[in-house]
Amino acid sequence: MESYEGVEKLRLAGVETPRPGPGQVLLRMKYSALNPADAFLALAQYPAKPALPHILGRDGVGVVEAVGEGVTSVAPGQTAGILRCEAGVNVWGTLAEKAVVPAASLAPVPAGWEEEQMAGAPLVFLTAWQALVQWGGVPEAGQVLLVTGASGGIGVASVLLGKSMGLTVVALSRSAAKAQTLRGLGADHVFDPASPSLRKDILAAIDPLKVDYAVDSVGGALFNQVIATLGYAGRISVVGRSAGPVPEFNTATLFFRRNRIGGVSVGDYTPEGAQAAWAEIVRRLDSLNRRPVVDRVFAFEEVPAAFRRLAEGPMGKVVVRAGA
Repeated sequence: MESYEGVEKLRLAGVETPRPGPGQVLLRMKYSALNPADAFLALAQYPAKPALPHILGRDGVGVVEAVGEGVTSVAPGQTAGILRCEAGVNVWGTLAEKAVVPAASLAPVPAGWEEEQMAGAPLVFLTAWQALVQWGGVPEAGQVLLVTGASGGIGVASVLLGKSMGLTVVALSRSAAKAQTLRGLGADHVFDPASPSLRKDILAAIDPLKVDYAVDSVGGALFNQVIATLGYAGRISVVGRSAGPVPEFNTATLFFRRNRIGGVSVGDYTPEGAQAAWAEIVRRLDSLNRRPVVDRVFAFEEVPAAFRRLAEGPMGKVVVRAGA
C-alpha cells in the first residue's frame, strides 16, 4: 500500500524479509483474511495511519520460521494463527509471504479446524464476544439477540456465539440464499432489513419478548429500526457502520426503556485477555459442533478481487492463500 487512495491501488511488490525482535516470531504465511477495517485504513478512514509503504492484513495462519529473543511458547516448524496484534494496523501485516508478529498473540489451530477457518476467525469472533459480554458478562439464556449484517464475518460469529449462550437469535440479511444458510447456522428468525414492516415482523416473531441485545455492523437508517425493537434495558453494541451515519437520530428514543449504546474495539484486548476469550470461543464452537464460515479462498495474486468480494457482502470470511 503506497497511498491512502483505497485498496484498488494496492500493488504486488518485493520487500526485504523482516526479522523478529525480542518476543516476536517470523511467520511464513499460509493464509491471510480480509476485514472491512483494511479497506477503511487504506482510505485514511481508520484511527491508525501507518507510514507508507504499508502492508495490510490483520488475520492469518502461518508456519513459525524463526523466533526472537526470549520466545519459548512456540518453536520453528509449528503452525499457528494470529489472535490480535498491531500487524496490518501500525506495522506491516499478513498480506505477504512472511510477517513478524508477537509470540504472545499466537494460538494453535484448534483440533478439527481447517487452517483457512482459523485464518479468518479470531478478529471477528473476539469482536463478537466483546460485543456480547461487554454489558456485564454472558447474557442469560432465553434472552433475544438481534444481529444486523448477519452474513458478514462478525455477523456469523455473533449468531454462533449467541446460540452457544442459549439466546433466541434474530438475523438480518437481504439475501434469501444467505438467510437459508443463517438458519442452518442456528438463527431462529431471519428477516430482510429492507422490509417496510421490519419492526412489526421482528416483534411479532418474538412476542411477547423484545430484543435484549443487538450487534450492529450497519448503522445508517437501519439503526433507528433496531432501537425500536429493544425492550427495557435493551443494549446495542456497535461494531461497524457499513451504511454510513445514522440520520435524524433522536436521543429521546433511549429514555423510557433505558436503552444503552456501546462501542466495540478489538484493540482493547491485551494478549492475555485475547487468549482467555479465544479459549472460551473455541470451547463454545466445539460444544455446538460448528466451525467458522469461509466464503471463498483467493490466490495471493488475486487480492484486488478478494477485496471486491468483501465489498459485495460475502457469506462469512474472505481468505487469501498467502503462500505454499
